[in-house]
Amino acid sequence: MTHAAGDRETTAHQHEGKAQFYWVWIVLLGLTVVEIILAYKQIFVPATMLGVLMVLSLIKSALIIGYFMHLKFESSTMKWMLMLSLIFCLCMMMVFFPDAFRVLHLGER
Repeated sequence: MTHAAGDRETTAHQHEGKAQFYWVWIVLLGLTVVEIILAYKQIFVPATMLGVLMVLSLIKSALIIGYFMHLKFESSTMKWMLMLSLIFCLCMMMVFFPDAFRVLHLGER
């Protein structure tokens, strides 16, 4: 098997085959169906609905990042760097987000 320079394949990275990817895909599909049903039935009040949909989206993104982007098989250093950069980006968004509200008042005098 050919690897890029510096790559190493660990025993944790060797998966059983495509079956686990199919199971993850089925779970993602199921979560998407649940989100669609919740959106159409509108069982919860909007604030609760937003919270439930955000939690489901976080679960889906964790599955995608872990399995399809192979982060599950990366070293802990790579995982920490990803989380720290994500937190940094979110903090920067929070710093500059209030400036976006000026768009609401453009053209008013």
